[in-house]
Amino acid sequence: MDAGFETHLRADGVEFDADDAELLRAVDREGSLNRAADELGRSYSRAHQRLTALEDALGPLVTRQRGGSGGGGSELTDEARAVLARFERLRAEFTGTAEVEETVLSGRVVAREGELATVETSAGRVRALAPEADTDAVQVAVRADAVTLHAPEDAPAEAATSARNRFAGTVSAIDAGEQVARVLVDASADATLSALVTASSVEKLDLRAGSEVVASFKATATRASPGEDW
Repeated sequence: MDAGFETHLRADGVEFDADDAELLRAVDREGSLNRAADELGRSYSRAHQRLTALEDALGPLVTRQRGGSGGGGSELTDEARAVLARFERLRAEFTGTAEVEETVLSGRVVAREGELATVETSAGRVRALAPEADTDAVQVAVRADAVTLHAPEDAPAEAATSARNRFAGTVSAIDAGEQVARVLVDASADATLSALVTASSVEKLDLRAGSEVVASFKATATRASPGEDW
């Protein structure tokens, strides 16, 4: 099981995510599930199946009228608009927090492969996007929303994921908000990673101070810029 920064609401085992929000907004615009599916390039059957699953978990989301002089159609229920509002509040909370949250590690470039560099840091070796510079000393910045946390027993094998930066660590603190939690992970004696996860992910992973986790993040989500020697 893992926790990352993908925004979603969860109810009765069903996660409402950005694709679901897009579907409801398209129904609202088009006045029809069929036309909404066409607009989004999705099949009607899959859109209908997904909407049914969401309604089983969240309650009525779309009212449908068949035929008649007006030709029928679909419109969102008050429940659907409330779900969309909750989703947007959650996404706004994520976005506002992510803009100021990042981990910065000092290090030295030890290898290059095109735009990517391998940087030796106090947390270990990090792959990052790094422009050519006159010095090998760099500062590596990792946004908290780019870090995913895994339970050690569920962490995917390195070859099975594009997130090649992986560090085993221990949760040192959790700053929990209403929907979003900031989790600090001690990756070494001198390096602490900050990760943003949903409150439901904290619960699913049973995170607490002292929990062992694996933190991972992609090289393409990591930036290295010239810095001072460490």
